[in-house]
Amino acid sequence: MKILVPNLGSTSLKYQLLGFPEEEKLVAGRMERIGCPGGDAASYQEAVSNVLQQVGEVDAAGFKAVHAGPQYRGTFRVDDKLLAALEEYEPAAPVHNSIYLEGIREFRAQRPGLDLVAVLEPGFHRTMPAYASVYGVPEKWKTEHGIQRFGFHGASHRSISERIPQFSGRRESGLRIISCHLGGSSSICAIRDGQSVDTTMGFSPQSGLESASRHGDLDPFAVLFLMERLDMSTVEMRQHLVAEGGLAGLSGIAGGDVRDIEKAAENGNVKARLALDTFAYQVRKTIGAYCAAMGGLDVLSFTGGIGENSASFRKLACEGLAFLGIELDDTRNEASGSDRIISPDDSPVTCVLLSAQEELVVGRETYQLLSAG
Repeated sequence: MKILVPNLGSTSLKYQLLGFPEEEKLVAGRMERIGCPGGDAASYQEAVSNVLQQVGEVDAAGFKAVHAGPQYRGTFRVDDKLLAALEEYEPAAPVHNSIYLEGIREFRAQRPGLDLVAVLEPGFHRTMPAYASVYGVPEKWKTEHGIQRFGFHGASHRSISERIPQFSGRRESGLRIISCHLGGSSSICAIRDGQSVDTTMGFSPQSGLESASRHGDLDPFAVLFLMERLDMSTVEMRQHLVAEGGLAGLSGIAGGDVRDIEKAAENGNVKARLALDTFAYQVRKTIGAYCAAMGGLDVLSFTGGIGENSASFRKLACEGLAFLGIELDDTRNEASGSDRIISPDDSPVTCVLLSAQEELVVGRETYQLLSAG
């Protein structure tokens, strides 16, 4: 079975064509600056058309969809009900849901007979215990409106949980992993026995660690205070929260790209240094909390654009954690390439750098659903 896995961004479309059950990568490509001057396509409609022409005949397409509420935490065929749920929860994930709705609709329109499957990111976090997933809110908020901690980056954290036993030579049973997905959007997940037991993102991808331009944890009364004080609508406030916060807000550097922030910090920019220190502190604090939640730690994993590519940030995030058995080998940490151990051989905790194979996870979930009928 040939399964196309599109990875949709606001102005980009990456894709892989995978063959199952062999799990063979057949084709891979990407289109950038969609809808922008000089870009690879003038619109998403044109981009989807180009991708479908390049890959030829396929049996299905699997999408790493984000947020469709409590009824859709797992893998589902795309139908009108699922699209309606994505629309309903778009205010909770505006950056992600809108682009996946546009992309899925384009694939439906251009290949009406193609099986489309959505692998929802909260699916991996269904195993979180109730005490880790509830909020202290009125019961009817949860039962009637789905207000609870869902967690996201499920395909990435699932990929890490599946790869580490193979990579480290340790059995999954009893294995305690902390998976740090650090990039333009960041989250950390505590994994025990191959299952998610806690994660930093909650009801929306907006919570938890700082992201590039989205704030992390924030007292909701600060938002209400500003909305009343500035007579601001929810639409206006939402735009501020998703586009002007996070590392961009802390550093004053547009876009909040850690590469730009690190360069500015090296040149003496005090706000840039504060942004890096704040972000690293959040990562460090969360690692400590998840060690407590799992009663110890066996493997610490880094993935994502920052996690895989910034040796200096990995070192900063692990400073002072030797009492937990976490140590980095400077030579290994600063070497190039992914999929490697970056801790000393005798370190109590194995620290690894792995590329998250999210497309493979989505393709595998899609294949399993369709094969089961």
